[in-house]
Amino acid sequence: MPPPSDAEERAAPTAGTASRLLRAWEGRGPLACALWPLSWVMRAGVAARHAAHRVGLLRSERLPVPVLVVGNLVAGGAGKTPAVLAAVRALQARGWRPGIVSRGYARNPSAPPVLLVDTDTPARDAGDEPLLLRLRTRVPVAVGRDRAAAGRLLLARHPGTDVLVCDDGLQHLRLARDAQLLVFDERGTGNGWLLPAGPLREPMPHGPLDVAGRVPTRVLYNAAAPTTALPGQRLQTGLAGAAALAEWWAGRPASATQLAELVRRSRREPLLAAAGTARPGRFFAMLERAGLAIRPLPLPDHHGYATLPWPAGTPEVLLTEKDAVKLRPERLGTTRAWVLPLDSALDEATATWLHDTLARAARPAP
Repeated sequence: MPPPSDAEERAAPTAGTASRLLRAWEGRGPLACALWPLSWVMRAGVAARHAAHRVGLLRSERLPVPVLVVGNLVAGGAGKTPAVLAAVRALQARGWRPGIVSRGYARNPSAPPVLLVDTDTPARDAGDEPLLLRLRTRVPVAVGRDRAAAGRLLLARHPGTDVLVCDDGLQHLRLARDAQLLVFDERGTGNGWLLPAGPLREPMPHGPLDVAGRVPTRVLYNAAAPTTALPGQRLQTGLAGAAALAEWWAGRPASATQLAELVRRSRREPLLAAAGTARPGRFFAMLERAGLAIRPLPLPDHHGYATLPWPAGTPEVLLTEKDAVKLRPERLGTTRAWVLPLDSALDEATATWLHDTLARAARPAP
C-alpha cells in the first residue's frame, strides 16, 4: 500500500485527538481516573434537570403529533443517523407522513436559530446530518437548538406531517416524546462512567424500559451483537452501493454495479477514502469488508472542507454521505468522487412496536 500523503499526515493528528479521548473512555486508566471527580458534577446536573422536569419547575412542550426521539447515552457517535433513516422508512411503509427535527450540530452561528432545511441549504447552515437526512429521505426537516420550536415551524409549513422523528434529542427534555429508540454501537457504555471521565451522557437506566411512568423505549445495537445488558435488536446496516457525487446530489440511488467496478479498480491501485466522522475507522472497515483496497484519510468529525484535504491531482476518492453534503461536484476539478451510502432497516418486531406505540399516542387535531 502506498505511504500516506502529506494531506493524510496533516489530518491525522487532528483526528487523533478525538481518538485518544475515545480510547481513554474504553477503560479506567490514568486519564479517565483523573477526570472521574468531574463526572459527579455531570451526574448531579443530570439528576437536577430530570427532577426539575418531574416537579414542574421546567416544562416539556407537547406538540400536536406523536414524537419519536432517536438518541444515545454515549458521546462520540453511535449510529443515530442510520437509525433515523431506518425509522423514517419503517413509518412511511406503514402509512405515516414523517418529518424530522434536529439540533443541527456545528451550524453557522449567523444562521436563523430555527430553520427549515431544503436540498440546497448549505451544510454550514443546516448541519451535516440534517442536510444528509433531507437529501436521503426527501421528507421535511427543521433544525434548531430548541427542538420544540423546530417542530412547530415544520408543522406550520408542512401541515400534512403526522409524526415527528427527533434526531439526537434524548437529553432534550423540553420536547415531550411518545417513544424512544436508544442506539448503542460496538463500544457499549465504555468504562461505564459519565462525561468527561467516560462516554455516558447520563446514567444507564435500570429495570425494564417499558413500564408505567417511563417513555416507551426500545434499544437498537449498531453492532454485530448486543454490547450492554439491555435487551434490544440489531440495526441492520450495509453499503447500498456507490454513486458519483453529482448523481448522489441529484437524488439518484447508489449502484451495486458501480461498487463492484470500484472494487475491481482498487485491486490495481488502492483508492483514497476520506471520512470526517466521529468514528472514521468504522467506514474504512466497511469498505474493506466489501472488498475495496483503500488508503484511509481520517478527518475530524464535522470537517468543514474549506480546502480539499487530498493532494491536487488525486484521481478518485471515496466519501461518506456526511462528507458529500459539504462537497459540490464542481469543486473537485478532475478528481472523481464516489459516495458510498449506508442502507439501514429496523427489524419487523421493532417496526411494528414503533407503529403501534405512536398510533396509540396520536392525538386528534384541535
